[in-house]
Amino acid sequence: MYDEPGVSQIQLERLAVFLKETFPVQVETRNSILKFSKKDTAIKIASCRIFNLRKPYEKHSPSIEEILFEEANFEDTAKTENIIMYDGFEIHKVLTELIPNEETSSNLFHIFFTNKLTCTYDYNDYRYHGRALIGANPSIISTTGIVEAPAKPREYYLDLISNFTHGINVESIKQKYKGTYLEYNDAHLSKIIEGYLLQAIFYFETGEAFCDKTECRLYNAHWQKDLLYSQLENGKLCEVHQQVLKKLTMT
Repeated sequence: MYDEPGVSQIQLERLAVFLKETFPVQVETRNSILKFSKKDTAIKIASCRIFNLRKPYEKHSPSIEEILFEEANFEDTAKTENIIMYDGFEIHKVLTELIPNEETSSNLFHIFFTNKLTCTYDYNDYRYHGRALIGANPSIISTTGIVEAPAKPREYYLDLISNFTHGINVESIKQKYKGTYLEYNDAHLSKIIEGYLLQAIFYFETGEAFCDKTECRLYNAHWQKDLLYSQLENGKLCEVHQQVLKKLTMT
């Protein structure tokens, strides 16, 4: 697992313990693979930006400012959010190239954490959507995606719209719905990430990452209330996936 220094709530060592207790595997934690990356990597990442939500990925020629922004982010440990949208599969290509050749064998599974908002294009509605997980090897877990991709309560958005013309402070609306959705710097983030780690590993091992039951940590939550329920209130796998896990840990 590769850390994201801009999000201390990840608690990488605690997550390593969780994985060791769940699977009979060795777990290694590493610093961000981008920390000592060169300018060409910053150029590649900047080129992954999305500028038109309604069109599939179009390669972007980044400006000097965009490249400098990415370079600064390699070392910046103060940022906790990154609302710039990136094509998740293009970011995946860049990170894959950074993995040493001798570590690309199928028995090594790499998981990257990032505060970049990874997105994928959906041909069902012809637009990009934020994603918390890009499942593959390597897998990418976006902490910004965990916060931004599952929607907040409908009432939250209705309040924003209805009060927009009245100049009501957004912070007052956030306070009104506080606790109904995950926030940046949320102390629960590391616990919720456990579920995404399970999804990433299940996808790697079985080809299926998600469950259709909210009473399962593999549930692909589209609403924050379902995310909080499946990962915190329920906090366990459903019976079917418990059996799958049992088989995985016996092989």
